[in-house]
Amino acid sequence: MDKTANHKAWFFVLPVLMLVAFNAIIPLMTVVNYSVQETFGDNNFFWAGVLWFEEVLRSERFHASLGRQLFFTFSILAIEVPLGVAIALAMPRKGIWVSVCLVLMAMPLLIPWNVVGAIWNIFALPNIGLLGQMLNGLGIDYNFTRQPGDAWFTLITMDVWHWTSLVVLLAYAGLASIPEAYYQAAKIDGASSWAIFRYIQLPKMKRVLTIAVLLRFMDSFNIYTEPFVLTGGGPGNSTTLLSIDLVKVALGQFDLGPAAAMSLIYFLVILLLSWVFYTLMMRGEEQ
Repeated sequence: MDKTANHKAWFFVLPVLMLVAFNAIIPLMTVVNYSVQETFGDNNFFWAGVLWFEEVLRSERFHASLGRQLFFTFSILAIEVPLGVAIALAMPRKGIWVSVCLVLMAMPLLIPWNVVGAIWNIFALPNIGLLGQMLNGLGIDYNFTRQPGDAWFTLITMDVWHWTSLVVLLAYAGLASIPEAYYQAAKIDGASSWAIFRYIQLPKMKRVLTIAVLLRFMDSFNIYTEPFVLTGGGPGNSTTLLSIDLVKVALGQFDLGPAAAMSLIYFLVILLLSWVFYTLMMRGEEQ
């Protein structure tokens, strides 16, 4: 007996599709419109073609901010992923301490981004901040408001403190899904701790680590609030990441055409690098 197709469920999905269109597609089309046109006010537009894209791609300012962004992103990934896995491996698997550790790990993630930047700004001030006073008391000339190296150290440390917990929770979820029989078999075979990690734990964490890397990569490339509150892109332009530079072009200089072209290039860079990360980490998964 043939069944009649029922498409009434689409009526429940339609509001979501309309909301996504309003919040994503329409603004994106507006950005695309500005990226290929020039305006002199009074809502008068003139066709500019790919002029703004060429200007952005040839700009030393864009290359410098992109280089700083890549340095920041790969630095925090190189620290947070191994550190998160190490903490997850050290966490207990049974007992009351499991809940305690999970709550403690989740706490930094609950703090709003602007509050994180404000906390670390006060914490690292060389005169009144606990971190600043401690480092200077040890004889280290530390001042993140004047020295670019100190600003980078503070910025990366802040992000590691804020977001390593995400990697820990994802890695811990992957470890918790491993059946106890795997460990028992490894114990019978006399496998070392490294062998257990290499052949049992790491393969089981591969998918969650892929999610962790992609989430941290995309979020670190889009980061704005924390570094802006902490350093404002300074001292000078030493910590002006791509997101901060984009806001300066769009709102500070009100160059809407270059800002729109820059934002589309920004989007394509994130999309391309995310695809590369995913392809490399999932290589051989189907085999």
